[in-house]
Amino acid sequence: MKFEELGLCAELLRAIAEEGYTEPTPVQQQGIPPILRGQDVMAGAQTGTGKTAAFTLPMLQKLKQHANTSVSPARHPVRALIITPTRELAAQVFESIRTYGKYIPLRSSCVYGGVNMDPQTAELRAGVEILVATPGRLLDHVQQRTLNLGQVEILVLDEADRMLDMGFMPDIKRILALLPAKRQSLMFSATFPEDIKRLASQMLNAPVRIQVAPSNAVTDLVTHSAYKIDERRKRDFLERLIRDGDMRQVLVFTRTKISASRLARELQRDGFSCAALHSDKTQQERTQALADFKDGKLQLLVATDIAARGLDVEDLPHVINYELPHNPEDYIHRIGRTGRAGQPGDAISLVARDEEELLASIEKLLKARIAITAVPESERPARHAPSRDGERTERRPRPAAETSRPAPAAETSRPAAPASETRRPAREGQRTTRPRDEVADRQPDATPAELASSAKSARPGGRVKREVPALFLPPVVAKQDS
Repeated sequence: MKFEELGLCAELLRAIAEEGYTEPTPVQQQGIPPILRGQDVMAGAQTGTGKTAAFTLPMLQKLKQHANTSVSPARHPVRALIITPTRELAAQVFESIRTYGKYIPLRSSCVYGGVNMDPQTAELRAGVEILVATPGRLLDHVQQRTLNLGQVEILVLDEADRMLDMGFMPDIKRILALLPAKRQSLMFSATFPEDIKRLASQMLNAPVRIQVAPSNAVTDLVTHSAYKIDERRKRDFLERLIRDGDMRQVLVFTRTKISASRLARELQRDGFSCAALHSDKTQQERTQALADFKDGKLQLLVATDIAARGLDVEDLPHVINYELPHNPEDYIHRIGRTGRAGQPGDAISLVARDEEELLASIEKLLKARIAITAVPESERPARHAPSRDGERTERRPRPAAETSRPAPAAETSRPAAPASETRRPAREGQRTTRPRDEVADRQPDATPAELASSAKSARPGGRVKREVPALFLPPVVAKQDS
């Protein structure tokens, strides 16, 4: 089937041809016709099969009738709302809209958190027909009254299961309450758990169900492999794996933000061009790291599961799970970053002893075994010592001059010096104290209480008189003759 057979307009066909696409994917073949007819759609497909274009192309065609070049904001109300769980996915969808809709005069904008609201507010007040947004920032603009959703005709929820995992369901319900009841609703996702199905039953009206592949399925273009290795040896083995395999572009996944930052620093120190991508990074840092990785300026990108959804890197050949995810479904989304657009890819996992159960859960979900290779312990990992900033640094051997230091010569016995020579003379006015060993020699059997009583009896009246050092006494001033 060709795109011309789907009933798309000439402007869209021209943009598609310029991107080099000639045949629609299965989800596009099944999704575009019902969307053009105005039906609600609930679509599930393998990641990387073109879900974004499946709703972007018919949406642009339906809104073409509202296209105009007027400068009045009233002529450009929000008519299509696309909600995504992450900033990266929002930016990718927005770029797709700009790519396919460049010959249709429709205004579009993208709003997400982590950046200044003022430029976004200026665009919204100028008027846009298509708005891509994350839930939190969308509600911020609604609260600031810079956005009116009363004329939305098409609603799209992209990666709805990820929104559920990230706790966005309360925000989604608040947004649904702001929309007109009469609208076309589309739900696209890689998986459809029971909670998402219940949400779909509330927001979709007799939807067309599209499932081009079994739930939790992965593409056959991805080759799975795993290495059983000790946790302490993972980084050394990862570096050797990248160098021996001559891997030029690798996406490495970790479970936590701390692990991603630490691993990126260690790889940079060892000579790799690398950056970390996680939610603690500013939006500018995340955008720059992703752009450098796509352009080939970075060999490695170490990321958390924030990059497991919607991240589209053209011809990405390798994905390495440095740490396996706790949720088996996240493994599917991680490896879905490779093996896209008909290109083969490798998914490699480094499995420690405490991650073997996680690997078993992944295999159960995939309904297939993953070939695992035990890494021999013939090469012991390099020993590391903590540095000042908390990083691990290799412990280097001492130089030969230090290790081959001669043994100290035996001390020669010499006669002890007399006490008069060993004791320093006291300064003038300085209080001298008697060594404790002398007191012990004179009264070996005396207790502290006995010593105190003897000191009292040694002075008249039984009162202890303390000596004041001459250093602290006031100076004596001699009287002058008048």
